[in-house]
Amino acid sequence: MPETTSSQKKNADAVDWRKLKKDFPILDQQVHGVPLVYFDNAATTQKPRAVIDSMSSYYLEDNSNVHRGVHELSNRATSAYESARKRAAEFINAGDTRGIIFTRGTTESINLVAQAWGDANFKPGDRILLTEMEHHSNIVPWQLIAERTDAELIYVPVTGDDGRLDLTRLEELLSRNVKLFAFTHVSNTLGTINPAAELCAMARKHGVTTLVDAAQSAGHMPVDVAEIGCDFLAFSGHKVCGPTGIGVLYVKGEMLEKLPPWQGGGEMISSVDFFKTSWNEPPYKFEAGTPNIAGAVGLHAAMDYLDGIGRRNIFEHDRELGRYAWRRLSEIPGIRLLGPADERIGLVSFLLKDAHAHDVTTFADQRGFALRGGHHCNQPLMRKLGVASTVRSSFYFYNDTDEIDRLVDVLIQIQKFFAG
Repeated sequence: MPETTSSQKKNADAVDWRKLKKDFPILDQQVHGVPLVYFDNAATTQKPRAVIDSMSSYYLEDNSNVHRGVHELSNRATSAYESARKRAAEFINAGDTRGIIFTRGTTESINLVAQAWGDANFKPGDRILLTEMEHHSNIVPWQLIAERTDAELIYVPVTGDDGRLDLTRLEELLSRNVKLFAFTHVSNTLGTINPAAELCAMARKHGVTTLVDAAQSAGHMPVDVAEIGCDFLAFSGHKVCGPTGIGVLYVKGEMLEKLPPWQGGGEMISSVDFFKTSWNEPPYKFEAGTPNIAGAVGLHAAMDYLDGIGRRNIFEHDRELGRYAWRRLSEIPGIRLLGPADERIGLVSFLLKDAHAHDVTTFADQRGFALRGGHHCNQPLMRKLGVASTVRSSFYFYNDTDEIDRLVDVLIQIQKFFAG
């Protein structure tokens, strides 16, 4: 978790957060006759005008395929696409752009590793270590590869409603023939911030390869792959104020040559004859076909936008919202809050007594709130906690405490309504 010094806190306090909200056209509207409050940022973040304009400009002026033409439009498109790759490397301090692979998002990135690296490395008896708080995207791909290779899945336990990993078990679990440890940096249901660098260091001691799911962290705090020390890291564009359909898979240098191709087609080849193909150099070896060029352009603009604010500032702002929401929500009688009370990202999941999560979100929608109700692609975690679903309120830098106060008022109304 990023340390926040007093000078950084001062910088965060100096940001005009309400002014930044004006950069997001979608937020300036009414829903069901009341002002929209968007609290579904863990599902997807909204897009600033800078991102929308960058993609519009690409389609208006530069639209062409990349790497394959010598005409001016192709040159511009190629330059924009590769500039986005360089920017993504800077965004996570990757150093070498060869280790930045563009995918459709975190889910596809994890599937790439599971199928390409997993097929080549897992054998019967190997173990894949996950945690009980993983998103389905970091469970199902490993289940599929485990079935094909006769590997076995094992899990780091979650301690309960406080939403922390039981790290007293980690050393022992890592020593049990584990080949890969894949874990989330920030839980999309609990708001827990896992100590990624510490977990990767423990894995390295046992010769275990690591993958970090940074979908919920990359847009909310500084993410430094050199500091974390992971072998793979994935994040999605649409959760960092960028467009859907674009994401990044980071692959550590020494892993690149060991990683076989995943999909076949154009661009990922060096030469092809009727019976044999030789592969292109990384990262192109892993990017078959025409890529999401406009998505990369939009992602570039989103990364520039976030770093213009400062992700340490965003982290401090979001964390304070999370703490404030926890305190205010805890005032509601009979509410059940999940995840750590203090050290959390700007996200709180909860259950109201006598009201199903879907009823809560439907009622809140009529009052202008965009919340998320359900299992949040965390069904195993839900079963562990003994619940079918929760209501999730997830915040970003364009949210504020006044909106949280409005939510508390609405939830009290909902609770009275369902209590009958």
